[in-house]
Amino acid sequence: MRLLKIQPEIHKFDTFKEFAKDFNIGKGDLLFTHDFLFNNYMQDLNLESENMFFECFGMGEPSDETINYIMDAIRGKVIKRVIAVGGGSVIDISKLLVLEDTKDCLNYFEKTVEIKKVRELVIVPTTCGTGSEVTNISISEIKSKKTKMGLAVDELYPESAVLIPELLMNLPYKFFVTSSIDALIHAIEAYVSPKANMYTEIFSVKAIEMILKGYMKILEHGEEYRKEIIEEFMIGSNYAGIAFGNAGVGAVHALSYPLGGVYHVPHGEANYQFFTEVFKTYLAKDPNGKISEVNKVLANIMNIPAGEDVYAALSNVLDKLLSRKPLKEYGMKEEEIEGFTDAVIAGQQRLLANNYVPLKRTDIINIYKNLY
Repeated sequence: MRLLKIQPEIHKFDTFKEFAKDFNIGKGDLLFTHDFLFNNYMQDLNLESENMFFECFGMGEPSDETINYIMDAIRGKVIKRVIAVGGGSVIDISKLLVLEDTKDCLNYFEKTVEIKKVRELVIVPTTCGTGSEVTNISISEIKSKKTKMGLAVDELYPESAVLIPELLMNLPYKFFVTSSIDALIHAIEAYVSPKANMYTEIFSVKAIEMILKGYMKILEHGEEYRKEIIEEFMIGSNYAGIAFGNAGVGAVHALSYPLGGVYHVPHGEANYQFFTEVFKTYLAKDPNGKISEVNKVLANIMNIPAGEDVYAALSNVLDKLLSRKPLKEYGMKEEEIEGFTDAVIAGQQRLLANNYVPLKRTDIINIYKNLY
């Protein structure tokens, strides 16, 4: 039984310039990033790499259409290494660009072609949320199916994950919050997963501590204080990525996918809509299992007396950072609840297998209804 796998080497540099020199970025490299990051941190370095910007192909979160456009753009080019510098969208797409070419990326997600890696991958995250730099997972919206699909195979692991705090300094506050809440959810879902063990729990707990304590400092000192502790969030996100990369995430992510796929709600924001409601459902079904352990961790960090509602207290902290709103305010219709539920059951069994306790169809419907 494998307990823990950390696939990429993990590096850290103070600046992008130091990283570029150490990794000898140049010919044969595809530097896939955002134009604003390139202009601010890379342009003056006069790198001889092939440079490509996500904004030239789409906006927001990745879709199969956008990925296919990018695959078309690099077809025939001599690329030995893909260097992804960006947030979740850039990272998820880059993982597919190292695979043997297929005309349609849906073939990867449906596994109708052999998944074969033909290029090296280096990932440099510029948010503090996905943890994707240490996972073997890529997520994309599939337009024709009106939901998201995930591919989880070891060929998607990068050879190197590189942490550069400098690249997070200008991350807008809302993106900082939505991405880091996603990391917090990664850590908590991984902790209660049936696949968790004593090794993944270490990374989960440390990530929870770093992120939640950081939030409490920001609420005390103000939004700009995040820049003083941004490295803690970057490392906390990385720890959370190691935890969920081994133990998985569950219903919070699974239920968020139709909302994100149909109404284009940002990933971290969509997850937060479902987070406490899913865990309250778990708690009602089995209050004495591992959820009681993670609740003690949360209570200790927030100094909550024994017997108080941990999730009410947690919501009180998180709602001050990112306000939640009813699902209908995103455009969701009440008659879509059963359809969303069926889409989750049919398409997200990979995630639902990681639930703390099994959820029935009626449980999922009730979660959507309570949030509608």
